[in-house]
Amino acid sequence: MFGYILKKIRYSALKRKNMSHDTATDKNYNEPLLPDLEKNLDVIKSILRDSSDVTVHEFNFGHDRRYKGALVFIDNMVDKEEIHKNILKPLMYDVLLLKKDVDMDFTKIDIIRKNLISVMDSQKVTLLADLLDSLLTGTTILLVDGSKEALAVNLRKWEARSIEEPGTEAVVRGPREGFNENANVSIALIRRKIKDPDLCIEKLKIGMRTKTDVYIVYLKSVANPKLIEEIRNRIGRIKIDAILESGYIEQFIEDAPYSIFPTVSNSEKPDKVVAKILEGRAAIVVDGTPFVLIVPMLFIESFQSGEDYYARPFLASIMRIIRFLSFIISTLGPAFYVALTVFHQELIPTQLLISIAAGRERVPFPAILEAGLMLFTFDVLREAGVRLPKPVGQTIGIVGALVLGQASVEAGLISPIMVIVVSSTAIASFAVPAQTDSGTILRYIYLGLAGIAGGFGVIMGLLATLLHLSSLRSFGVPYLWPVVPFNLSGIKDVFIRMPVWTMQKRPSVIIWDNIDSIRQSPGLMPSPYKEDKDDSK
Repeated sequence: MFGYILKKIRYSALKRKNMSHDTATDKNYNEPLLPDLEKNLDVIKSILRDSSDVTVHEFNFGHDRRYKGALVFIDNMVDKEEIHKNILKPLMYDVLLLKKDVDMDFTKIDIIRKNLISVMDSQKVTLLADLLDSLLTGTTILLVDGSKEALAVNLRKWEARSIEEPGTEAVVRGPREGFNENANVSIALIRRKIKDPDLCIEKLKIGMRTKTDVYIVYLKSVANPKLIEEIRNRIGRIKIDAILESGYIEQFIEDAPYSIFPTVSNSEKPDKVVAKILEGRAAIVVDGTPFVLIVPMLFIESFQSGEDYYARPFLASIMRIIRFLSFIISTLGPAFYVALTVFHQELIPTQLLISIAAGRERVPFPAILEAGLMLFTFDVLREAGVRLPKPVGQTIGIVGALVLGQASVEAGLISPIMVIVVSSTAIASFAVPAQTDSGTILRYIYLGLAGIAGGFGVIMGLLATLLHLSSLRSFGVPYLWPVVPFNLSGIKDVFIRMPVWTMQKRPSVIIWDNIDSIRQSPGLMPSPYKEDKDDSK
């Protein structure tokens, strides 16, 4: 016991020592650069622990080679050919073309930047902390002996995925381009669609270790200033080592962290993000991921598709109703089956009841256990299909379901009607990808309530779900708007999709005090050409 206490005391003392050392080191980062080149290089090497991928190239330049300089960069993150062409060659060779009587003090970074460096994206650095931040993001650092300043030149180069159609949001009609992991490319795709000077892009750095670039994109004349300020505050409160994907930020800024329903939406498609920005929302672009966050989010968005607005309204409305029905089937299908077969047989037509009873004659399990096993098997097959390589995953999903379903029925473990119910539930769950997570959880909850209290349990579960949805907010916006609270103008784009020319105003719950609420002129309903009477003569 005494040895354990002594060990804990030593561990605490060592931890305090390491914390004080780290604090002192971080404090030194804010110190200014020294005019001594060798000392600056020694400090940089000691901080970076002499990492093998950090390259330090020392050279002499100027007439008579009387100036000493050094380039510091991280290998595999820069374009070495551009470094040679735009930095080394001008400093070491092109400078010799200048007349010797032209007196230029190359210890001043401004003179080098304005007269010799041909790269536009460059800036002066005076603090060690700024130098390290620039270096670790792939920037090339130029140090000159005798200068208290350094030059950070952007010559980054790394492999990036090309612009492709997103696999999660495929469309039949509409743009096929999608965001990639490079935030600059994603922002350029948004800029290309919104050619408006009011488009604002704010840059933040999140993550004490990763220092990930995060951008807030919005239309200044349309977005609510309180919404933008709230986004800044929520993101600014994030203190974490690493931001590796936008999902990290989503979990820190959502309104209801314990809810199964998402209150922050995401998308890989530029046209969808741009449409939300034009409504007064804000997009959050995170470097390193193609998924862009959009806030605030409404529940109805889960049943909308960008393709709805590119097609004519009749088919789009039918497909939207099918999505609503699919969500109901995917969450309530097994629960209704169990409730009807166990508690409410009188509601089933006689012929159908006889068929169900005949199919369940050899099944040794109660209906709720039978449904639970089938749903669990389906979720296992789905997860296996996602995690395995694509060719193998497709085989597992299709062959596994067919073989297991047929074998289970022939063995008498599962009734044929249960296979139909679970198969219909599985297919319907794929129609609303945005609510797949919540739908899966609700499916098991409703199944358990149906097994305990039948239809009464399912109704109680539905009431609890509706109450919970009604209480949710996304950045202050009611989650069920425009149904709760009811809004006549917004209801035209909920269960059906009215023609585009009828949607004259932006969603009133999102925009700020109805400023710039009109997005199209009135009276745009198309009509057939009417021949002028004078022309007919």
